[in-house]
Amino acid sequence: MAAHDRTPLLVGVGQYTDHMHADSYAALSPQALAARASAAALADTGCEGMARYLDVIAAVRTVADSVTEEQRQMLAPFGGPDNFPRAVAARIGAEPRLAIYSVACGDEPQVLVAEMSQRIRNGEFEAVLLCGAEAAATTRSAQRTGGSIDWSERVGGQCEDRGKGTSDLLSAELEAHGMEMPLWVYPLFENRRRHVSGQTSADYAAGMGKLLERFNTVAVDNPYATHREALTAEQISAVTRDNRLVSEPYTKWMVAKDGVNQGAAVVLTSAGLARQLGIPEQRWIYPLSHAQGLERPLLERPDLADSPMLRYTYLKALERAGISAAALSHFDLYSCFPIVVSLALEAMGITHEDPRPLTVTGGLPFFGGPGNNYSMHAIASMVEALRKHPDRIGLVGTNGGYLSRHAVGIYGSVAPRNDEGLAGSESPLTLAQEPAPLFEPSPAGSGIIESFAVLPGTHGAIIGRLASSGRRFIARCRDAEAVRQRMLEADPIGQAVALTQSGEHVEFSFISA
Repeated sequence: MAAHDRTPLLVGVGQYTDHMHADSYAALSPQALAARASAAALADTGCEGMARYLDVIAAVRTVADSVTEEQRQMLAPFGGPDNFPRAVAARIGAEPRLAIYSVACGDEPQVLVAEMSQRIRNGEFEAVLLCGAEAAATTRSAQRTGGSIDWSERVGGQCEDRGKGTSDLLSAELEAHGMEMPLWVYPLFENRRRHVSGQTSADYAAGMGKLLERFNTVAVDNPYATHREALTAEQISAVTRDNRLVSEPYTKWMVAKDGVNQGAAVVLTSAGLARQLGIPEQRWIYPLSHAQGLERPLLERPDLADSPMLRYTYLKALERAGISAAALSHFDLYSCFPIVVSLALEAMGITHEDPRPLTVTGGLPFFGGPGNNYSMHAIASMVEALRKHPDRIGLVGTNGGYLSRHAVGIYGSVAPRNDEGLAGSESPLTLAQEPAPLFEPSPAGSGIIESFAVLPGTHGAIIGRLASSGRRFIARCRDAEAVRQRMLEADPIGQAVALTQSGEHVEFSFISA
């Protein structure tokens, strides 16, 4: 079936990694990395002078522009452009009528593909470039060595800056108890899931290692990956001097690596423009469907081991594409932490033993996690995979925040029968769930641990339910070192604790049996 002129297409993809130990290393800024990837994406279309046809350049927000000003000074000490998308445009010779700087979070690349696909279909645009990049590895290296870099740019011009968009993700109560970073929050989900499954810590860790070994295998063969050393499941899961425990139950090799220099970009056009420009149809990849959803705030979730919105979003994307998970040949499942992969597999009814590869990049622990832009690499790699196997269909699953924002895209090389797969995709899905547990900000007396997080050498924290009322609470260690050690030695979930108020936060201590 021939695509009608307003059908949106992916016609060009590009990636660039500034490997620090390579002869080609150039200490590129984020905007320069994004421009390198964008130039590659434009060239990949096969259309000379493609830049002049761009109506829009939309850039994914950098991590430094996603945090507080105080944090930004640490993450971007060498400055940056006042208009990121137009800094990229200037480097590639483009003058789009619209520049967009997205909100934060890892679902944004997929959300932008869906948004721009709809706007192309509606006749608003003909050609769009999406891009993004991070240069955290170079930044940290220069900070360690006292190097001086100037990445600041005065570009000016129009920019639709959509802001950080992260105010709904975390609560003051979590921040007061030192639980404001993903590495401190995701253990609450993972530890609860392990407990509910009835597995020992050792067995669960082995399972995470086995799952992530499959991601590592792909990264080893990916020239854009940051960490290409081959690792076994045991090497990923075992706590050693070179693979320290960063946050129970995660070792260093189980979590996203943000110390990377990576950029990625994709070009979308209408089928009509692609025909006019002579872009061969064998290079066309179609966005077949999209779904996105927003999970409840963490403290309002009835079950910390689950994400109903993640499950619903995956199933809705499959439904909109008119296929089942059995029809998929390629996946890229967001892998900032193992639980995101596991929940996605469970949502689709796919076992951990399924032989289909779960990533087209190598995943965030091994390919690398360039902030909010990782999934732009996944989409670019998916396009390349589907061009090689035009009879196949691929799925890109994304995640933002704290199992908070989910966006799923399904792609293929055969034109969709209609536009129903993208219909309604501009609005996040909502889902009726059971009532949220009541929260007690000033708990007293005793409670039962629901889940926990332990950061070796830092602190431990719990979420629990009060014995008297069943209300949920948060608390930190009272006798920090002793409590942390006890939490690491035995499963604390279900154990009783005593609670006391201490300034802005609540402290807990174990009640002896």
